Amino acid sequence: MAVTETLDQRYGRTPDRKRRARWWIIGAAVAFVAVFTAWTFWAGWDGDQANLEATDTAFTITDAHHVNISFTINTPEGTPVTCAVQALNESFAIVGWRIISYPASDARLTTHTETIRTTEQSNTGLISSCWLT
Repeated sequence: MAVTETLDQRYGRTPDRKRRARWWIIGAAVAFVAVFTAWTFWAGWDGDQANLEATDTAFTITDAHHVNISFTINTPEGTPVTCAVQALNESFAIVGWRIISYPASDARLTTHTETIRTTEQSNTGLISSCWLT
């Protein structure tokens, strides 16, 4: 029995160490549950973005310095929206950018076409993002 106790003490296998390790594990588990719960509430309460959907429908390159971008915005009636639209070149670099605000509408689904000026030839035009204003 004395040999086992001596070896346990030599290699740090004492009752205090086991107790400390258990408390570290419990603390880590509580911290994980707290962070996960906070994230769940934060993500769940961000309901405004679920009410907004913007969809690219078409783009037309009119010349070397202009592109027409068509898109739809689906949002509740009476909600103003602001969108950022962009034109990209073949290297996916932004060559045109514009932020456009739309007033509240009586229709849930609205269609828009915007002309974006570009610094060089673009090969696509699309919505970067939209948000409720």
